[in-house]
Amino acid sequence: MREWLEADGLGGFASGTASGSRSRRYHALLLAATTPPTGRMVLVNGFDAWVTTDSGTCALSSQKYLPDVRHPDGADRIESFENAPWPTWRFKLEDGTRIVQEITAAHGRPVVAVRFSLEGAPRKATLTVRPFLSCRDYHSLHHENPAFRFDAAVEGERIAFRPYEGVPPVLFLTNGVYRHDPSWYRSFLYETERERGLDFAEDLASPGEVRFDLEKGDGVWLLSSDPEALSARKATRACEELRRDERARREKLPTVLDRAADAYLVRRGNGSTIVAGYPWFTDWGRDTFIALRGLSLATSRFQEAEGILLEWADAVCSGMLPNRFPDHGEAPEFNSVDASLWYVIAVEEFLARAPRIAAATRRKLIDAAQSILEGYFHGTRFRIHADDDGLLAAGEPGVQLTWMDAKVGDWVVTPRIGKPVEIQALWLNALSFGSGFASTWKEIFDKGLRSFEARFWNPAGYLNDVVDPDHVAGTFDASFRPNQIFAVGGLPRAVLRDRKRARAVVDAVEERLWTPLGLRSLAPDDPRYVGRYAGGVLERDSSYHQGTVWPFLAGPFIEAWVRVRGETARAKKDARARFLEPLLADAVSGHVAEIADGDAPHEPRGCPFQAWSVGEALRARHYLSERPKTSRHVAERRPRASAARSRSAGHPEAEGP
Repeated sequence: MREWLEADGLGGFASGTASGSRSRRYHALLLAATTPPTGRMVLVNGFDAWVTTDSGTCALSSQKYLPDVRHPDGADRIESFENAPWPTWRFKLEDGTRIVQEITAAHGRPVVAVRFSLEGAPRKATLTVRPFLSCRDYHSLHHENPAFRFDAAVEGERIAFRPYEGVPPVLFLTNGVYRHDPSWYRSFLYETERERGLDFAEDLASPGEVRFDLEKGDGVWLLSSDPEALSARKATRACEELRRDERARREKLPTVLDRAADAYLVRRGNGSTIVAGYPWFTDWGRDTFIALRGLSLATSRFQEAEGILLEWADAVCSGMLPNRFPDHGEAPEFNSVDASLWYVIAVEEFLARAPRIAAATRRKLIDAAQSILEGYFHGTRFRIHADDDGLLAAGEPGVQLTWMDAKVGDWVVTPRIGKPVEIQALWLNALSFGSGFASTWKEIFDKGLRSFEARFWNPAGYLNDVVDPDHVAGTFDASFRPNQIFAVGGLPRAVLRDRKRARAVVDAVEERLWTPLGLRSLAPDDPRYVGRYAGGVLERDSSYHQGTVWPFLAGPFIEAWVRVRGETARAKKDARARFLEPLLADAVSGHVAEIADGDAPHEPRGCPFQAWSVGEALRARHYLSERPKTSRHVAERRPRASAARSRSAGHPEAEGP
């Protein structure tokens, strides 16, 4: 089912389906982030609309109700749907009347504009809109109750509702005529929630109707949760200004992929952050630093990148960055071994790419990276520590620390305790970066690199997924997973230096894991492989990393594939045609889903709009467009001289661990 998204740059958004029928609890016309980017609340879920002409009355909307009823039949009149520059529907009525419906979210304000217009010569047509409200937390569902207040305060073109205490108001600005007519609409059915094994029925309140005479001009309806955002201006003018500003802003973004990327860069406090995905994720540490490299650095949005890195620099605690800032103000969660290492990688690439960086910014970022290295080397939470072999060990029972983090109750599906392969690639890259500021990191790096090359190679022609699993020395987990690709691509330095072995790894990963939407998380010949991500919570979580495809892994795979072919212009051209273009062919308006089925036809699943999926597609596009250069292996990448000079100035990052 094709979905659309209009993000407001604050963490709020409008979203739905091309058919107009809502299939998720998150589909909404006005979903506001009350404490950007969190505190999300669904205020206006959607609306019914119908048009009356001399030929009669026809619906423009469709809803799903229990048990399995679609009503009314407006979806049958959709002649076309387009997503650029914003969601636009064209309806054709039986008498030939054509109606255009457009939805546009403002950037930086919790405002959504809906415009209805006649296409063609003016004719008699009255449009009626009936909005549906819930004013609930975006994860919840709403049910009929006597506490809901239908009262409407009407003042000129402004209409205000305050359904519940402690909930933001719902504000309308419209050039239509409001008629108060309170009613409950019961038993909306959300099909996608039912498929996911979750509660799927909801009751919504409708306080009244707004009518527009389209013969006299466009029908305009603006919605917001902020009284300041909808001033006393006329609705028509306010809508025109919003659409003008948004059109100009979006036209500055060169491609649909860039426009998709813009949705994930949002405000947090006085700084910036990255929303991991829409509709249900907020900002996650691991996702932020992986996605940032494509969303911000590859697109030269250095100001946003700097704001994000500085915002997170203050959160380093015992060498770790939190993996998630929860919605409701609980303590940050530190259950991630790789989020902090991805931060170091992002810092290095920012320092290497950004044209102008203030000395104070540089110092703060390097200090944060140094704190992470020191914390990991000496040891921190969850038995994370540098072992005697120079590699990084991590993990304890009951805790999921790597990106393969599915957990059902107390069951960690893929615990990967010990020394996971991609964690070593991240650790070694971070040490190599750190060695430019403190020579003692170089010694640890050299030891770790030798250990990596000696211990991870599997004679079958690939890299083991974990060595010393469960901290049992001398053992290994030989599961064939995509994590090994990070030893060759996806990071500033390849840590698998033997070129024949690197080529063997890439070839094996392509043969056993590649799909048009990215890499499978487990080889299909493994008895634990699950080819379809479906069912209830238990079924889905237990298959999350057991064969499910992850599009974000296309980025490191594409880079690895080109690297082992010498990073030539021909290799990059072939990789674009062979891997990147098929991936983007399935993208909806530049957005890429979180996951897909491991089995053909590889149906997209999970979160439909995922930041690191889009970010890695952007990073791959940028990489493939760069001029060919020597393959980047470990010894060939060094920090910039301007950063290294700080050692001679007595800067604290020159100190060893």
